[in-house]
Amino acid sequence: MVRILKKFARILPRGNKKPQSLKESHTQWEQSYEAGELKKMPLSSRLKDNLALVKQILGNSSDLVVRELRLGVDGGVPGAVVFIDGMTDKGTVNDTVIKGLTLESRMAGLGGKTAGNLFALVRNFMVNTGSVREAATVFELVDGILYGDTAVLVEGEAVALLATAPGWPVRGIEEPTSESVVRGPREGFTELLRTNTSLIRRRLRDPNLVTERITLGERTRTFVEIVYLRGLADPRLVQEVKDRLSRIKVDGIIESGNIEELIEDHPHSPFPQVFRTERPDRVVSMLLDGRVAIITDGTPFVLVVPAEFVVFIQSSEDYYERFFLATAVRWLRYIAFIASLILPSLYISITTFHQEMIPTRLLISIAASREGVPFPAFVEAFLMEFTFEALREAGIRLPRNVGQAVSIVGALVIGQAAVSAGVVSSLMVIIVALTGISSFVAPVFSMAITMRLLRFPMMVLAATLGIFGVMMGLLVILVHMASLRSFGIPYLAPLAPLHARDLKDVMVRAPMWAMEARPAELAKEDPIRQTPGLKPAPPTQKGQKGGGGGQRR
Repeated sequence: MVRILKKFARILPRGNKKPQSLKESHTQWEQSYEAGELKKMPLSSRLKDNLALVKQILGNSSDLVVRELRLGVDGGVPGAVVFIDGMTDKGTVNDTVIKGLTLESRMAGLGGKTAGNLFALVRNFMVNTGSVREAATVFELVDGILYGDTAVLVEGEAVALLATAPGWPVRGIEEPTSESVVRGPREGFTELLRTNTSLIRRRLRDPNLVTERITLGERTRTFVEIVYLRGLADPRLVQEVKDRLSRIKVDGIIESGNIEELIEDHPHSPFPQVFRTERPDRVVSMLLDGRVAIITDGTPFVLVVPAEFVVFIQSSEDYYERFFLATAVRWLRYIAFIASLILPSLYISITTFHQEMIPTRLLISIAASREGVPFPAFVEAFLMEFTFEALREAGIRLPRNVGQAVSIVGALVIGQAAVSAGVVSSLMVIIVALTGISSFVAPVFSMAITMRLLRFPMMVLAATLGIFGVMMGLLVILVHMASLRSFGIPYLAPLAPLHARDLKDVMVRAPMWAMEARPAELAKEDPIRQTPGLKPAPPTQKGQKGGGGGQRR
């Protein structure tokens, strides 16, 4: 232990005193670990020193397993296997690591009793896991153990082996709950990083698919992978993603939302500028457009950049149905999107300031329903919208079986009770219900919640300035959206700036054979998506089938 403390004292900054207790020593180790000084400290050739270093850095944790054993034909060379219980598969460690190290007959057949020869035998023949790498510094050794690797140390060697044998419990591949579709794949991402990359590679078997790993979080040491198609994604975009991620210096990254908030262009804007999804097919289609995906270990949500406004209105199912059906559904989404934003505001402004815009019979009906209501239209709408949002949030937080009943039954009971008590009018209940249904049509939750938040300031403008306030609010929102950028790409592209070629996939979804080019703002390296002239040819004569996939005659 004295030798360890002396070695530790050499890597500390000058002026620090040698630790006098185990607690003080561990605190100094922690400070040295945070400062990155252990990255330069090599391992010792003495096995006891290395084991003491690991135990001291990890604080003699109860889940740290140290299995000391004897190697060699005559058992003359000490060795040790170190791993964390719960992070590795014990069966794999026993069968592929410990069993191979302790099998004397196998070692005797290969020969070599010296430490150097023995370490080569351990690395090349006795550790039988799929991935084995060497660790020459204290930081590499501890970092590998914390990630779930099994460390093998041999007396007389200043290098350790890290064998990959992960065994922590993981959730199986299930259907995404936040992006349900009628037609399409049922597989969704999981919390395991390597499973997520495999789901992408199964659908995109291109050797140009590049995955680059970085580590974020000074304490969590979270693995993050940048995924893109080489030769298709703009190199400047890829470099910008790397630069923004490299600037993240925080204690921990728990979920991809932590990264999203740190890399977006306009953090004070209510509009999302980074797309997130649980669907591998959606990520693959975006990679084929020239975008870059960011996969975070420990979360099923994958980030994709850049993300324009139109991306949040589209659904993966749009490309699995026939084009006229997808176009009709897309128009329905746009109408519902606008309704969820301005429907309560229009009701407030028209009933308060512009009654002349309402037909006479409808005006009489509205006046009759509002007779006896003690509140103005703004207070009435605000109370109902607030109650509806509270019920919706309660339905999300409660257990699934109970939450659905609370949100549906609560809305019916409260709405009927409010009308019966004369607190709100029946038309107001209808307006709030239509607004809530319209907000559910949005395929991406982050855009839907943005509309829910903007609805309230729009109601304030309608209550103060009438229809002019509603129009002013819409203009402010439009100007703000036009000023936004997502990783350098205009937020309203391809509408502003206008790219007529890309309008085939905005308000309408053109046939697959007509979308020959990728988005103009993204795929500048390889703009052509498919061979021109794929439109199926009609039959030329009776009984002859039309051909597809070639030029028409």
